[in-house]
Amino acid sequence: MNKKICLFDGSDTDSWQTLDGNPIKWIISEDYMTVNGGNIITRETYGDAYFHVEFLCPDIPGDTGNSGVYLQCAYEIQVLNTYGAEPSMGSCGAVYNLHTPLVNAGLPAGEWQTYDIFFRAPRICDGNVTEKARLTLLHNGVVIHNNVILEQTTPGGMTSEIKAEGPLFLQDHGGDKVQYRNIWVVKL
Repeated sequence: MNKKICLFDGSDTDSWQTLDGNPIKWIISEDYMTVNGGNIITRETYGDAYFHVEFLCPDIPGDTGNSGVYLQCAYEIQVLNTYGAEPSMGSCGAVYNLHTPLVNAGLPAGEWQTYDIFFRAPRICDGNVTEKARLTLLHNGVVIHNNVILEQTTPGGMTSEIKAEGPLFLQDHGGDKVQYRNIWVVKL
């Protein structure tokens, strides 16, 4: 049986680093960390995996709490306060510029939310992509993407190269104070 690997439980940020390999500057409080001072990536890389991420968009008038969870630093799942809005390619849970969520399963700003992401990495043989990546995403327990094919990488990631493995990347979108907690992965 595959083991759950803790990436963040509130106690330390040892599993994370800045893009240039330095310790992260995000603020640790109680059992969560707040976006602060740049994007962060995991020290380890992942192929097929089940990721669990909890996040909170701050309840600040006029602030959507923009951030993102990037699989392999290449495929962004939007983190935004879009509670009550029609789903779009730019809403919470969207695979940025690729897939609109089936439904808006978001909660109001100021409430903790969950992503359960089942990611099937691209298949590469002799340097050629033989199968594109796929994902299924549950947002607060609701399926919002079901085995969708990721035809390409999304804009804004660290890479547009399609790889068999890569780190998990959490986005600092210019000062929005999104919070993250209880992040773990199971390699599949």
